[in-house]
Amino acid sequence: MSIIDSQVHAYEANSPKRPWHTVPNWPDHVTGDEMVAAMDKVGVDGAIFISAFSMYRYDASYAMEVQRAHPGRLAIVKPVDPDDAGVADVVAEWKKTPGAVGIRIMLRKEAARAPDDPGLDRIARAAVRHDFPVNLLCWDNLDAGRVLIDRHPDTRFIIDHLGILQPRVPPAPPEPWADLPKVLELARRPNAVIKVSGACTLSREPYPFPDIWDPLARVFDAWGFDRCLWGTDWTRAFAVVNYEQAVEPFLKTTRLSDTERAMLMGGACAKAYGWSPKKG
Repeated sequence: MSIIDSQVHAYEANSPKRPWHTVPNWPDHVTGDEMVAAMDKVGVDGAIFISAFSMYRYDASYAMEVQRAHPGRLAIVKPVDPDDAGVADVVAEWKKTPGAVGIRIMLRKEAARAPDDPGLDRIARAAVRHDFPVNLLCWDNLDAGRVLIDRHPDTRFIIDHLGILQPRVPPAPPEPWADLPKVLELARRPNAVIKVSGACTLSREPYPFPDIWDPLARVFDAWGFDRCLWGTDWTRAFAVVNYEQAVEPFLKTTRLSDTERAMLMGGACAKAYGWSPKKG
């Protein structure tokens, strides 16, 4: 099977040339070359490289640079700005970019952006015009995410990180799966798929994180494996798990059949983004 990680973040060291907007608790650098080397070490064939919003905001120039260096291994997704009146033109231009497979919007509760915000509507309509899926971060704001998805039935949405708020440092919260009922209810939306990314960070047990499988089984039952996209969310998950630890439990678990594993760890992602890796 072809293994595709549905969410990784690579970046340069903080510098005047390309300064970080914020400084998260991530390594000083995980360049594109270092990301591909980490993938090679554990047998990941390709990945969707999400330009890191916390560092670069709406500037995806580094992602473009890395994709040019590793065109067969990485496809790229750019966050777009709902407050930009010209965002539809930004999406149109992004569609022309080699390796671009989607766009991303951040619908965090702390931003207090309504799901009927005109900027979000502009983005959703532009995504349909240019045949892009919209990656949606709404992990502490699932009710708003549901409203947005329902407002735009013709737009394809990819829900980030199981729709569940995930820790940046251990341990996981006392009830890490508290929002699971809302996640399962969202599965009724035919225009949405879900990333099973960062799941290991929700474990309250040590590697290989055996307690994630019962709640994940409910996700798989509700959404179907062809709508579930495995991913690591590395390097955001760096302080909780290393890359190998985020990959190996899914490769080795007996809770998945070979057919289910192939769909979860590659097939569904290839279908959602219309992209498959090609090793040189």
